[in-house]
Amino acid sequence: MSREIKFSLLYRDMWQSAGKYVPRVDQLERVAPEIVRMGCFARVETNGGGFEQVNLLFGENPNNAVRKWTQPFNDAGIQTHMLDRGLNGLRMSPVPTDVRKLFYKVKKAQGTDIARTFCGLNDTRNIIPSIKYAKDAGMISQAALSITVSPIHTVEYYTKMAYELIEAGADEICIKDMAGIGRPVSLGEIVANIKKKYPEIPVTYHSHAGPGFSVASVLEVCKAGADYIDVGMEPLSWGTGHADLLTIHAMLQDAGFKVPDINMEAYMKVRALTQEFMDDFLGYYISPRNRLMNSLLIGPGLPGGMMGSLMADLETNIESINRYLDKNNKPKITQDDLLIKLFDEVAYVWPRLGYPPLVTPFSQYVKNVALMNVMQLIKGKERWSMIADDVWDMILGKAGRLPGKLDPEIIAIAKEQGCEFFTGDPQSAYPDALEDYKQKMKDKGWELGKDDEELFEYAMHPAQYEAYKSGKAKADFEADIAKRREKDLMPEPTSAAEVLKPQSLTVNVNGELFRVTVAPEGMDLPNDNVQPGAPAESPASVTAPDPVPDGNAEDIESPLEGKFFLTKTPSETPLKVGDSFKKGDTLCYVEAMKTYNAILATKDGVIVDIPVKSGETVYEDDVILKIR
Repeated sequence: MSREIKFSLLYRDMWQSAGKYVPRVDQLERVAPEIVRMGCFARVETNGGGFEQVNLLFGENPNNAVRKWTQPFNDAGIQTHMLDRGLNGLRMSPVPTDVRKLFYKVKKAQGTDIARTFCGLNDTRNIIPSIKYAKDAGMISQAALSITVSPIHTVEYYTKMAYELIEAGADEICIKDMAGIGRPVSLGEIVANIKKKYPEIPVTYHSHAGPGFSVASVLEVCKAGADYIDVGMEPLSWGTGHADLLTIHAMLQDAGFKVPDINMEAYMKVRALTQEFMDDFLGYYISPRNRLMNSLLIGPGLPGGMMGSLMADLETNIESINRYLDKNNKPKITQDDLLIKLFDEVAYVWPRLGYPPLVTPFSQYVKNVALMNVMQLIKGKERWSMIADDVWDMILGKAGRLPGKLDPEIIAIAKEQGCEFFTGDPQSAYPDALEDYKQKMKDKGWELGKDDEELFEYAMHPAQYEAYKSGKAKADFEADIAKRREKDLMPEPTSAAEVLKPQSLTVNVNGELFRVTVAPEGMDLPNDNVQPGAPAESPASVTAPDPVPDGNAEDIESPLEGKFFLTKTPSETPLKVGDSFKKGDTLCYVEAMKTYNAILATKDGVIVDIPVKSGETVYEDDVILKIR
């Protein structure tokens, strides 16, 4: 009898790879029964990575969303799996040990069967603890190899890594080809090596379609012994997403493998619902370019999941760059120009940063450094002049061991800034924190939740959780989508005056209507822009006292466009007017592209004024602090 190949649907990852958001819980509840009815999936990916942060940005409770999303699959006997970033849990930065342990207990209680754990550096020290935590919680531990192509990342490298993870207790192995740049023959050799030594260990192949290798890679790994294949489906397959179910099904059937039948009536229903969700609002955050294959991705090796959000980010970055170029009487550039410059710069910085596999969060770090370099070079400044805190943690070893060697230039910059390299176990730098979060929740009158799931959510995503609890997150999201819809329906302007006319929007937040007015940068808004009863700011926001009069005050300007924050975590104490500081102290942060850029003091001084509030958007050269 021919060998059986089983399919896993990446419904969450399909959305994240296409754009910025995933469906609301009510939409997920509608589509789940139809996915079950398709009858061809042994597994469905139900949460992980950015999924829960997106719930918070919607103003939805992520724990409620996960429970409702997993339930239909649990009832049908379809296994559910989640993506887990190892040391980083579900976020972009490291997580304390006790929060990591709680993570698996909560997700098992919510109906998730399998934890797919990876480390963006392939540092097994960050994966092995998660193997134990997952199994202790009653989950299946699937350890992942993050695939990239470099002089270091060979078949032998990945084979050795797989053996180490299996010997550490991993129940399964995932070949996580997150950029789709793994070469088919080499991937087949890795799977064959695993199956030769450990034939009983199930192997899953996960790949993105972008560069065009994925279909050939699926065939090679299946011939070599792979058991599960991750797939997407129309209208979100291909492009920066995943190979399509129908294509993979037909190819494997022709190759003689046993594959499950597909209920095409249910398939068309899932397809139609997915398109409906795109037409509703999700399509506003999906770049048309993300629907295309792109062989240029072979060079930079950027993953599909990151490309989905990157194209949305580039809209903001191109505006910032062109604002600068226009101000300095220089010709503007197009998004294509910026994209090619970015790809070239990724190829330049990646080896110099030690060849971190280009997977979350390190793909974002490499991309962010490259993009900052491009922006600085366009403005006549030096490379490496804007490196975010999280990127420094990677460089200094706080996130794990880099696969390759750092360029001497990077080491020299680190020494100039007084940075110390860390060679210990990364987890040791992040002590337990749950008791602190319990106390904070008690002080705020917040419930810890069923199975401590609200405690987990707050500890995993403190800033986003606070914005969710205050209502600010939902208000911001509703205002943004209202603006996009208004723009979509707005007739073409007939004059410059029409272009510059402020626009009034009505935003519905939890059934309460708010009237807001938006206008181009620099234009005064009408006095009625803020209505009585507007939602309160996030608890994380800090309202500064009145400025201290001082004719000699010096402006601190934002070096880039993003959101201004006085602190990065709730444990930090924000500066306030009248506080003194020393040279080298962190004054505040500008968050851009999912990383926090610390604004450091260049000399001793005192805070005279804080003209913006935490969480507000700032543009390059906006004054964010006044000091003397």
